[in-house]
Amino acid sequence: MNGAELLTINEHTTEPTATGTNSVRHRWVGSALVGVALVNFLVCFAIFVRIPIGELPLYFLQRYFVLDPTSLLFLLLINTVFLGISVYMYSRVHTSRVLAENMLPRAALSLAFMVAMNLGVMSNNLLMLWALIEVTTLCAVPLVAQGSSSTPRRVAWHYMLYSSMSLALTFLGFMCLTRSAHLHGLEINFAFDQLALALPSAGDNWQRLGLALMLFGLGGKLGLAPLYGWMPATYEAAPTSTSALLAAVQFNISVLAVFRILQVFHVSHSSFVTHELLIMGCLSLAVAAIQVMAARNYKRLIAYACVSSSGVIAIGLSVGKVAAYGVVLYVVSSAFVKALLFLTAGRLRAVYGTNDVAALSGVIRVLPFSGLLFAVGIFALLGFPPFGSFMAEMLILSGIVQSSDWITFTLMCTMLTIIFVAAGRSIFPMLWGPSNRTGSTIKEPWVTAIPKLGFVAALVLLGVYTPEPINQLLLLVAQSIGGQ
Repeated sequence: MNGAELLTINEHTTEPTATGTNSVRHRWVGSALVGVALVNFLVCFAIFVRIPIGELPLYFLQRYFVLDPTSLLFLLLINTVFLGISVYMYSRVHTSRVLAENMLPRAALSLAFMVAMNLGVMSNNLLMLWALIEVTTLCAVPLVAQGSSSTPRRVAWHYMLYSSMSLALTFLGFMCLTRSAHLHGLEINFAFDQLALALPSAGDNWQRLGLALMLFGLGGKLGLAPLYGWMPATYEAAPTSTSALLAAVQFNISVLAVFRILQVFHVSHSSFVTHELLIMGCLSLAVAAIQVMAARNYKRLIAYACVSSSGVIAIGLSVGKVAAYGVVLYVVSSAFVKALLFLTAGRLRAVYGTNDVAALSGVIRVLPFSGLLFAVGIFALLGFPPFGSFMAEMLILSGIVQSSDWITFTLMCTMLTIIFVAAGRSIFPMLWGPSNRTGSTIKEPWVTAIPKLGFVAALVLLGVYTPEPINQLLLLVAQSIGGQ
């Protein structure tokens, strides 16, 4: 048996370890990916530290790109999460034959994805942002197609179809805005700092239709009901690193697009925006509660919990004012929670070879570190203290109470309680039940612990004590979307 054919099986795992020529040839790719991700993170952190927040916004390349509090926050967020995902891929390339064979194209697609993400976050033009969101989708489709489901290509096409439909609806919204400006003799300008001036201040039906289509289309990208169907299937079928990339990175460029639209329209169309976001948010919470009760697959359960998170964000945005700070904090916290859960779920699948909850029991005894982190991620996802998600949900609920919307308050509390009970019923026996596996406890490589522990530390820090520079950045973003 030559080196190219040699595959060794770890006694504790069902997944083959790649030790052949192909993995050796591409071993440098994982290191290079981590290196690029680390450089991006350090550059973003240096910008945050060196540029006083009072000097923002700064414009670049004929004002097509902007560095303002919103773009700075999302640059820090997505590059921090991507660094953790890169470290995970680097650690898994030595134990996964499939990843070793495909590491070069997956790393290249991931880097192209991040280039489009960073450019999109800094975009000062609505059309450019829309185009770059589509580019991230095109980069993600081949990554989804490499998943372990029975029909990964069908899932990838399904994801692309839903994404294209959502972005098509958003583009129809742009056309309606253009029609509104034309009817009033104005020249449309899609730069964010000029768009409000290029539209009639009083508003008209074309403008309201355009706003409705844009929010509805971007809501589909966020996994809001009724266009949420792509999210659970895609997150479940995609490779774990891709699921984390979609849920904790790409999700945020759609959130940023909604923030940009609110920064332009929240004053002139506050009532219209409130009702549309509120309806989509409440529907999403109801759908998530029903589906979580039926879920018997831990990756799909996490995916439906992501639908729930999208609903909480939409409801918080509909309330605005005091809840706006909670929404921004929730967006940041949920990115770390999703990355933590999906990367830990990848470790569980590597050992057990399945995503089915019924096949796992006593995970905390077999994989103490991953089992503990998965439990921490579930607690953070469900809004337990001392994590940032708990503080964010309390601020959102406080904003709802101050607005005297008791129906929304009751619905949100009820749905979150149902999701908590249903998720606990499935996950807690999986973690703490009696183990059916024989053998000693599985030791896990320390390199995989670093990003996950970093995500947990960030979640605790956001929930207990947020450093003043970070708090000031969150506050400025919240104020830009109508917060007080």
